Formats: sequence, C-alpha cells, structure tokens
Amino acid sequence: MMKQGAIFDMDGLLFDTERMYRDSWKQSAQQFGLVHNPDFPRAVCGSSGAHMREIILQYYPQVDAKAFADDCILRVERELETHVPEKTGVRDILQYFKQHGVRVAVASSSKRATVLHNLKQADILSYFDAVVSGDQVTHGKPAPDIFLFAAQQIGCEPENCYVFEDGTNGIRAGAAAGCTTIMIPDLTPPNEQLEQLCAGIYPSLSDAMNAIADNEI
Repeated sequence: MMKQGAIFDMDGLLFDTERMYRDSWKQSAQQFGLVHNPDFPRAVCGSSGAHMREIILQYYPQVDAKAFADDCILRVERELETHVPEKTGVRDILQYFKQHGVRVAVASSSKRATVLHNLKQADILSYFDAVVSGDQVTHGKPAPDIFLFAAQQIGCEPENCYVFEDGTNGIRAGAAAGCTTIMIPDLTPPNEQLEQLCAGIYPSLSDAMNAIADNEI
C-alpha cells in the first residue's frame, strides 16, 4: 500500500548540485592553501552545521571550519542564482504523488533561504506541502531529526513516509527516523551497508516512482 507521505532531500536528489559542491570544495581548499582530498566531498555530502564542521576538521584539522564551509556554500549559491539543474524524474514523481494524494515535503541540510530559492527557481515549490531545512533542527543528518520534523509538518507518522536520498548521511538519517528510505545514487555509490538500510535503490526518481506504482516498495 502506498505511503501517505514522501520526503525528498534536495542536493543531488531533486537537483544536480552535488557536483557543484564537489567542485566548490576543491576551489575552497585551494583558496585556503590546502591540498584537496578527493574523498572529502563525498564524506561531507548531506551534512550541515556542527556535524559539517566536524567532518571538515577530520580532513583539514588546521582550517577555520566555519569560514571554509561558508566559502564553499557562498560560491555555489552564486551559481544557483540563475540556474538550478534538475535531476531526471523530479516532475514525474511529484505529479504522481500529487495525483494520489500523498503529502510531500523537502528536507534539506541547506539553509531555508537556499532551499526556497532553488524550488522557486525550478518552479516546483507548489508541489510541496512543507519545506524543512537544516537550520530548523538541532542535529543534522545523519541524525533523524530533519526527517522526523518533516513527517510531523505533513501530518504523517515517519513509518508512513518514503524518504528519497542520494548520500550516506541522508540514508542513515532516513533509516534512523523509521522511514521507508529509497536511494537514488548520485556521487555516492551504494555499498552493502547502505543496501541494508534502504527499501530500494534505483537509477532515477522515475524508476523509483514505477517501483512504487508496481507495489515493489
């Protein structure tokens, strides 16, 4: 039976922005006189706030973590001012859920202003019943807080919600919240641990939509 709620991550899931962040982290490393670690962008993907700063310091112990993060994020925000690249199947699955009365939320680690801007720029804000951002919860992903809050905002129990995610931190957060967590891989390939946490792994949101329609999830 179809769930009553659906919660979507934003970066790397609705929009093809994780590559932008990956490139920006590399530029920030150069800006701060650091040797870029190619494993870092994947590790920091989906994180925010204190947890993001902890990850930064794990890879770059001597850097001002807040300044480093701000530099990267500001660069991406400037790029997104004029164009937000949409991922395959976004409109298909949003329309499908709307037609079937499923309540929909976005739960992103990004700042609320950034989330709203991107949804408006892509002209899909009207599909969402709730917008939840990383600055609205105490603990960011991989803690479950953001998905628990999003489920509350759309009036659904977590176990009656799908969560769509692309990254490790988000998958862990969705599973910890008790949601039916579905992975649409972007920069992070699935591994055995992620496979165990997911109800399904699909190449695109369109494929996930078809699986839901066929009662496979």
